[in-house]
Amino acid sequence: MDEDLWWLVIGFGGQALFMARFVIQWFVSERQHRSVIPVSFWYFSILGAVVLLVYALHRRDPVFSAGQLLGVLIYLRNLHLVRLERAGARQPQNSS
Repeated sequence: MDEDLWWLVIGFGGQALFMARFVIQWFVSERQHRSVIPVSFWYFSILGAVVLLVYALHRRDPVFSAGQLLGVLIYLRNLHLVRLERAGARQPQNSS
């Protein structure tokens, strides 16, 4: 496989990962009959954005690179907030 084709596969793979997050969110929401953002949404967001960032850096596209880098930071922050919320829910409540 020549190098240009390999990079196209990487780019489309990143796009597929990024799109999969919406499919997952849709299925989970349909199953629960309400709008839900599952934790897997954030993992697929991070994976897709990182792959697309690598692709954008290879293409030397500063606009695409900046957008994906900002997205990765936002997705990591959201995942951190989910973890903090879950850790707080596990702590016993003080009733005083």
